Amino acid sequence: MAYPELQPLSPALQSLQMSLKEQGVKYAMASFVDIHGMCKGKVVPMEHFDRMMQGSELFTGAALDGVPQEINDDEVGTMPDPDSATVLPWNSEIVWFASDLHLVGQPFEACCRTILKNVLKQAADMGYGFNLGIETEFFILKDTETGFGPVSDRDTLPKAAYALPTVLDNYKILDRIVSAMNGLGWDVYSFDHEDAQGQFETDFTYCDALKMADRLTFFRFMVKELAREAGYFASFMPKPYADQTGSGAHYNMSLADLKTGKNLFEDPGDSCGLSKLGYQFIAGVLKHAKAIVSVTCPTVNSYKRLVRKGSMSGFTWAPVYVCYGNNNRTNMLRIPMGGGRVECRAADISTNLYLGAAMILAAGLEGIRDGLDPGKPHTENMYTYSLDELRAMGIETLPKTLGDAIAAFAADPLSKEVMGPLMYKTYVDFKTQEWEDYHCHVSDWEIQRYLKFF
Repeated sequence: MAYPELQPLSPALQSLQMSLKEQGVKYAMASFVDIHGMCKGKVVPMEHFDRMMQGSELFTGAALDGVPQEINDDEVGTMPDPDSATVLPWNSEIVWFASDLHLVGQPFEACCRTILKNVLKQAADMGYGFNLGIETEFFILKDTETGFGPVSDRDTLPKAAYALPTVLDNYKILDRIVSAMNGLGWDVYSFDHEDAQGQFETDFTYCDALKMADRLTFFRFMVKELAREAGYFASFMPKPYADQTGSGAHYNMSLADLKTGKNLFEDPGDSCGLSKLGYQFIAGVLKHAKAIVSVTCPTVNSYKRLVRKGSMSGFTWAPVYVCYGNNNRTNMLRIPMGGGRVECRAADISTNLYLGAAMILAAGLEGIRDGLDPGKPHTENMYTYSLDELRAMGIETLPKTLGDAIAAFAADPLSKEVMGPLMYKTYVDFKTQEWEDYHCHVSDWEIQRYLKFF
């Protein structure tokens, strides 16, 4: 297989190489993600930076989860995005690059990052940019003799949200994380202890969706490393405790005019502060909600979070129904106070944001193209309705299991349109197998309930 001859670096890339060397960078990471959104890649000495930036690093897709290749296929190669260059805050000798996958010199159709870029181009063709903010919820925990638990011995409250003493007990690791984020220019504007023990959230400024997907991918990579350095571990499992709340990754979304940058979801004259375009976007997302959830909530464990009750603080704060409303956290889609954006609460921190953002944006664009109407917003507590009452209102329930979600994904034409035939089949097959593997597992609950009962 012949690859293009090495070309001289452009002046911009030469400048980047020189700048990185002057900062003391010795190695570059050409990184991409598997189906889980987890970082994979190779490490290249800066002396071979020119080769790496032209796709020299090759990978056998068959060795990875959800990179659909056979063992005998040509390798995929990474094409790093120079705009994503990120010097590791915990090791300034290494720079990380988010990369697209290519196959024999062409974009690889099942590359997660490329899938998002394809949908972003559809938005751009309509004159829109897609701005995205993610609320990052996660756990900082330590290993114990009985399993795992929070770092602080004071982190025992049944309603742990916003507890300042336990924030201070975790100050060193939280400051390390937030300082690293701000050092990268992400502009953290708050962080706090969340509802579960050992659970925290960082909130930082939104940006365009591709950059945000790169940032969330790097964030999970970084927080794991920083927690490990401190002697702890970070968990992005959606719901590690059965009796406490899980970790969301709420998508905060708006469309902007590509020419002016104006927020096209803003309308001060509307009761919710949202424009007609924003309502049409909501309608498209609601239409495809069940398929979207299979990607924004991609694990067996995700659906332990999407329940009405079960946490120590009462309601789970996670959405259960396909509906939207104003500044009301009991809807799947929420229009926060002041309007101008739409928050999807049906996403958890295990999401592969490249794929999740692609699905939700494509659905929203369909709503705009077709002029869909989401109906009136719900301002009431949706948890208080019975299922019969909800059915009478025409409100459907989100999938209750990964199996239900994958069935919805497989049945929705939007899924194949967004993912392409190869990733569509790969996602359905991989997640169906994950669901079947889960059902073959005998859990502690079953042993405790049945072993000596029968």
